[in-house]
Amino acid sequence: MKDDTQEAGHRGRYFRYAVFTLAALLVVSLGFVLIPREPAAPAPPPFSEQARAAAFSDAVDLRAAGSDLEGRAGGTLPAADSVEVSAAVSRAVTLLTVHARALMLPADPSLSTPALAPSSAPAPRPSTPADLAAALHSSGVQRLNDAETTDGGMARLLAGAGIAQLLAAGELAAAAGVEVDAPVSTPLPSGAPTPPTGCTATATAGSAGTGSSGSGSTGADLASSFSAVLEAEQELVYAYQAALNRLNPATVAPASGFLAEHEDLRREAAAMGVAHCAAMRPTPAGYALDEAFLADPARALGSLEAGTLPAYGDLIALSDGADRAWALSALQSAVRRTTHWGGSPGPVPGAVLDESRLPLLPESAQAPGPAATRAAQS
Repeated sequence: MKDDTQEAGHRGRYFRYAVFTLAALLVVSLGFVLIPREPAAPAPPPFSEQARAAAFSDAVDLRAAGSDLEGRAGGTLPAADSVEVSAAVSRAVTLLTVHARALMLPADPSLSTPALAPSSAPAPRPSTPADLAAALHSSGVQRLNDAETTDGGMARLLAGAGIAQLLAAGELAAAAGVEVDAPVSTPLPSGAPTPPTGCTATATAGSAGTGSSGSGSTGADLASSFSAVLEAEQELVYAYQAALNRLNPATVAPASGFLAEHEDLRREAAAMGVAHCAAMRPTPAGYALDEAFLADPARALGSLEAGTLPAYGDLIALSDGADRAWALSALQSAVRRTTHWGGSPGPVPGAVLDESRLPLLPESAQAPGPAATRAAQS
């Protein structure tokens, strides 16, 4: 016969265990509810924004270094060299000021971008003209690399800034008596990219916007952009053919080489335009040559070369992949020819900037150098 008292004791212990277990589960569950969940890590910014912020940061830092150097750049050099180096540093500071203003977001003119801070330690600030030339060259190469994959108009802005910084690096290095790589090192395209069979879809004008750069698209799509490049190349082929008999004999050889480049570019642009369903106009029988061209064909060629830069800038903004690589290379070559003839490619080759509409740098970006205040308003 079972002991009722013992059985009741067992049931009591089971009941207490159940109550304690339920209470423990309740406490644990309440703890999970009351303890705030760790916030999710913010999504990384788009690559184009990272590239813009890095370019802006580099421009500000290099500008500050140049401002520090200005006025003492040639302190240990002969007087003539000192003047030349100081002038090259001053021009670099002015250029970097424009770049920083073009790359700065007008809605938030802050120099603090913690979400975009580089993971590596910052490079030491350049302390000599040679150091500044090397840093400018490195920055220019990085801008061009980023331009290969950034979005639309930002690619054009980065490409133009990179090319201009490479040119400034070469000028400063020559003045300081040091060597850096060639200012424009990307060779001419060896041939147009092989397009897919039949017409391809074209980009829309909306993909070419740049935000604060002031260098938005002219409204062209990719097909009409190729048409514009082709028309520019056709005119330059004619101009070089007409100039060969009028140029100084010492300049005929480079002009002949440039003519061959334009003939290649014209042929490649035509093939790529057809692949993108561009409406190609018939090649004109000729172009009018004004008095300025007849009086100074070398200077006129420089102006004509400079006139092609916005067309290539649009093509960079509207294209991608192999088309953009071709356009980037062609823009660099066009800048090289422009400067050969003494033309000005502008502070951002390929982009038409209205500097009066660019945001001014905040006071925190003003370096203590003698050119800081003057350059910030340039």
